[in-house]
Amino acid sequence: MLRTPPQLFADYETGLMTREQLHSAMAFHARNLIEEVVEARENPLAAWWEGLLARKTASRLIARHGERRIRSIFSALADVPDFLPAQWLWNAHHPDVPLFCFLRLRKEPIFRLSNVVNDAGIVTVTVEYGASDKHETTREQFVLVHKRLGGGLEVSSRRSLN
Repeated sequence: MLRTPPQLFADYETGLMTREQLHSAMAFHARNLIEEVVEARENPLAAWWEGLLARKTASRLIARHGERRIRSIFSALADVPDFLPAQWLWNAHHPDVPLFCFLRLRKEPIFRLSNVVNDAGIVTVTVEYGASDKHETTREQFVLVHKRLGGGLEVSSRRSLN
């Protein structure tokens, strides 16, 4: 499973990896970002359309649940060890990165929140990710609870809906 940059830095700081290994792993992340930029430049119409849909979806999520809650959800999901979309969500807590950047609605691998329910401080989130074909998409439900002493949400339980 691909480690996120915060996980890589934690591994480096605890001595689990060398500086060269850290640089190599971070270079992999940088190459992935550059590939996405090149793809967007090669097909600007598709990139524009994907961005438009993501902005609209993010606006709807913010209107229903608030930006702070959505960022907390994304950040909690980014901490799940074997969760594939964590590689895109790792900096969701940063307010300078727009929320629409984390949504991948049509471009594979997709990532979207299909349902968010807040019931007395317990947040249940249904997530779809992976293939864009509805029959091949991975669907999971996460139950998130507030961390003790504040500081956002954390995953309490997880179950597959496929």
